[in-house]
Amino acid sequence: MGNPTVSIVMPLYNAEEYIAEAVESVLAQSFEDWELIIVDDCSTDGSRALADGFARNDLRIFVYVNERNSGAAATRTAGLRYVTGRYLAFLDADDAWLPGKLAAQLAFMERGSCPMSFTSYETVESDGSFRNIVRVPARLDYEAFLKNTVTCSHTVMFDLSTVPISLLRAPDYDFDFSEDLAVWLQVVKTGVEARGLDAVLAKNRKHAVSRSANKLRAVRRTWTTYRKVENLSIAHSAYCLAFQLFYAMRKRMRSAGERP
Repeated sequence: MGNPTVSIVMPLYNAEEYIAEAVESVLAQSFEDWELIIVDDCSTDGSRALADGFARNDLRIFVYVNERNSGAAATRTAGLRYVTGRYLAFLDADDAWLPGKLAAQLAFMERGSCPMSFTSYETVESDGSFRNIVRVPARLDYEAFLKNTVTCSHTVMFDLSTVPISLLRAPDYDFDFSEDLAVWLQVVKTGVEARGLDAVLAKNRKHAVSRSANKLRAVRRTWTTYRKVENLSIAHSAYCLAFQLFYAMRKRMRSAGERP
């Protein structure tokens, strides 16, 4: 067997309730030339056993285990060492894809010689019930990305023949920041243009625990990413954050009543 077209990296930590749906959404893909790399971050529930069961039943699925609990971003980075495909996608263990996700996104990237793409997606509650639809713009460069981080990791795909995999490793700092945002910025500030496919191809699960605290933390992490990772001035950071908050409010107002 040759290398697969698409490598999928899935960080896993205590997602026993959701991992079956996530993996089955990969198994249901109409495009079948993929490998799924699951990296368990020292789960304490039944997540690892479920992942091992899927790996026993499908030779395209591989399970690796961190030596110590490291967090989602570091675990996603750890999975990069096992990637063998030309294209790279990410899927968290509590999210899911629609069956045509890989086929549609690959066709979109190949038509436009696109090195980085992302898609629209549905947001769901912990129990899977509909929350809203997030629509994505046609393209984002570095400055636009600073102001509108509309992507989620489970919709992003990279062409590794153009984007070096070293750019996709999360930076390691001893302060709390937005690792995903920092990684995407690492890519687009090299001149790579991220292109959006406005088709709802994935589901992003939002958990109800302490939403207000999570939103405040997200704002703080974004601010820290601007100031300490990207080294933006206070004025530039405030300008970008104002746009982030504006776009966040607008997408909720526009999409709350829309269903896929």
